[in-house]
This record gives sequence, C-alpha cells and structure tokens, in this order.
Amino acid sequence: MAGSALAGGTGVVVTWVVARTLGPELAGAFFAATAAFVLAGGLAKLGTNTSLVYWPARLRATGRGHLLGPCLHTGIPPVAVLSLVLAVAMWTGAPAIARLTAGESAHVVTDHATGLRVLAVFLPLQALTDVLLTVTRGYRIMRPTVLLDRVLRSGLQLLAVSAAGIATLWLAASLPVFALAWAAPYLPVTLLAGYAARRAYLAGRPDGVSSERSERRQLRRDFWRFTGPRAVAAVAQLALQRVDVLLVAALGGLAPAAVYAVAGRFVVLIQFANQGLSQSVQPRLAEALSTGDRAAANQLYQTATGWLVLVTWPINLLVIACAPHYLRLFGAEYTAGVAVVQVLAGAMLVATGCGMVDMVLAMAGRTSANLGNVLVALAVMITLDVLLIPRWGALGAAAGLAGAMVVNNLLPLAQVYRGIGLHPFGPGTRAAALLALVCFGPSILIPSAAAVAVPAYVAGAWLLRERLMLSAFSTRSRRRS
Repeated sequence: MAGSALAGGTGVVVTWVVARTLGPELAGAFFAATAAFVLAGGLAKLGTNTSLVYWPARLRATGRGHLLGPCLHTGIPPVAVLSLVLAVAMWTGAPAIARLTAGESAHVVTDHATGLRVLAVFLPLQALTDVLLTVTRGYRIMRPTVLLDRVLRSGLQLLAVSAAGIATLWLAASLPVFALAWAAPYLPVTLLAGYAARRAYLAGRPDGVSSERSERRQLRRDFWRFTGPRAVAAVAQLALQRVDVLLVAALGGLAPAAVYAVAGRFVVLIQFANQGLSQSVQPRLAEALSTGDRAAANQLYQTATGWLVLVTWPINLLVIACAPHYLRLFGAEYTAGVAVVQVLAGAMLVATGCGMVDMVLAMAGRTSANLGNVLVALAVMITLDVLLIPRWGALGAAAGLAGAMVVNNLLPLAQVYRGIGLHPFGPGTRAAALLALVCFGPSILIPSAAAVAVPAYVAGAWLLRERLMLSAFSTRSRRRS
C-alpha cells in the first residue's frame, strides 16, 4: 500500500510537471500518446498478468509444483513476441494515430508522432516488466513489485520528467523529450525484474521431480483456455481506463483532453491503491478458492475491501470538496474540470466499496463472465462518450467513465455473490465506510472542516482497529499467524 501510494503520488506530480510545462495542447498529445502506449502494452500481455498468478498458486496448492517451469514457459514467450510486433505497428502507425487525435496542427502532429515512436521503442520492456513481476507475485513475493515498479520506476520517471521540465527554462518544450524521460526507466526495471523472477523460480523449484509430456500439454491447454477470455478482458479493462483520453482528443480536441486527463488523475491514484491490495491478496485468494476454502476467501475479500475503503474514501470525499483548489495547482485553464472531478469521485465511491470484485471473479476461474462484464462496461462508456463528448467535452467523457465503472463493479458483484457466495460487506468495510462519511462528509459543504476530519479519522481508525483488522500489519500478529 505504501508503494502504491508513492507511485500514485509521483504520477500526480509527473502530470503536474507535464501540464505546467507543455501547455494544454502538447500536454493533451502527451497524455494521448501514453494512453496508446499503455493500451498496446495491455494487449501484448495477453492476460498473463492474471494467469501467471492464478496458475502458480493453483499448482502449488494442489501439489503440482513440478509444473511451475512449464507454466512460465507457456506464458512468457508469447508476450515477448507480440510486444515486438505491436511495437513495430505502433512505430509504423504513429503518424496516422497522431493525425487522428491531434487534428490539423502540423507542429503538434509532428511532435505527437515522434513521441509515439519514442514510446514504441520501450513497449516490449513495459510488457515484459509487468509479466516478470507477475511471476514473482505468483510465488507470494511482493517485494520486487514494490521496489522495482512502485518505487524505482516511479521515482526515475519523476526525476527524468522533472529534469525535462527544468530544461524548458533554457530550451523549447519538446513532447518527444518528455516521452523519452517518461519511458526510459523501463530499461533498468525490466533487467532487474528478470533477475527477480529467475531467482523466485529457482528458489521455488522442487528437486528431483520432472513433468510428463502429457501433463505439460494439458497444462498448456488449460492455461490458454483460462487466459484467452482474460486477455480480451484485460485489454478492455485498460481501454476503460485509457481510451477515453483518446476519444476526448479525437472528438473534443487536445486541450479538453488535457483538462480531462488532469482532472481524472486522482482516479489513477485510487487505482494504484486497489491494485496494491489486489496483488497482495491475489495468490492467497487463488489458493483458497482452488482448495474450496470459501470462508478464508470471503475473509480475505472483506478484509481487503475494508482496507481499500479506509484508504480511498477520504481521498474521494476530499477531492469532491477541494476540486477547485486541486485543479488550480495545474494552471488556471484546468479549473474547467471541477465537474469532471466530482462525477468521477462519486463513481469511485461505488467502485471501491465493491472491492477488487473483478479479481475475485477471475481467481474463481470465471474469466468468461469477467470478459462479458468488461465488454458491457466498455460498450456503455464508448456509447456515452460518443453521444456526450461532442456536446459536453471532458464532462461527457467523465459521465461515460462513471457509468462504466458502476456497471463494471455491480455486475461482477452480483455474480460473485450468487455464484460463489462471497461479498465485500464485512464488519471492516461497514466500519470504514461509516467512519469516512462521518469524518469527511461535512467537508463537502464546508471545505475547512477537512482540518478537523483528518485527526478525527485517524483516531477513529485506531479505536476501530480490531474491527478493521489493522492488527494484521503488526509484526507480532504476522508471526503468530
């Protein structure tokens, strides 16, 4: 969680540097280029960022640890090949993508295309970094993800982008330079992630047990049968998070795209918190569900949701209360996004209250249902975007994303409850939600009340620490467990 908070915070600062130094048009092009980069990387991973946790955890829990090597050999090489193919496609198609999202401005189109090509060079590194770190999490090892992705990559991005921003004091601002500064940290992180994955595999490899060819063949079939729906769902999930920026740029212009990206940056911060908890819970949840221990799975789900609400609801409520002041930090032109912030924050209250429900559905093996949910949510978002962006601009995109988030959480919530018997509304979730509303709800009407809300919230969390299961963070409790 601390690593996720650091990564989210550095992301906000990077957004601030880009918005302040490039101006709305070039900043919009930068955010559109990084959105395309992340979407292509998500496609290259083929859903293995779920499968390479699910299958190692399942193989260990069911006594088939000798198949861990074949499992990794099944999942990793296709990602490397497809990421190279997509990098070439992104390089080749950069001018067309730039013209589609940047309009007719020749200067912006040229810089945008060059920035896309810079990012294309690092696309295979991005995909491999995520997959190799997923392998370590499949072995219940969280430290490489925290240290390499959350701390090292985010820290290097902040330093490099800040250096590019400082350089604009003497040189003209250049989108390709900012793209290079943002993407270059993937090189050292990929190398270190490969070392960490190899070390985890060698440490967990059972001695003296070999796998039969028929076992390996069956594993490959089962792996891709599970992964296929998840691959499409992962891309659709990324599209939910990123394609709206591209749509605003194409339908509304680059300046509204910049306003939308800046106004919605806090959503990424909350997604980092959700991702940090999900990645920690994921291997244990897969093991519990694979052995039929639903009581343990439900406790994991409810406890993690309580922690997620405890961390994220105050952020959402404070963002609603302080939206004009928050946006003014990025520049006066970004205060037009106040309504965008408020709509997205309201939707995030619903989404985080459901916990990491899509991950629970996937760890139960219901990847086809997961795919259907994400596709429905994506269709809702694109439909609303196409209808509303030409009329309302960034606010139309916010309405589309908010609708998609609500659908993408309530649909799997119903499926998890009816099909598996799990739900997130345990004592900790209820206590965290009530505490956040009591402490931070008044600040929506009286923003100065936030000064009193913070110490009251900390005191309340301490008094409710047993109900919130906060004792799990103590060393003594972990040793006893």
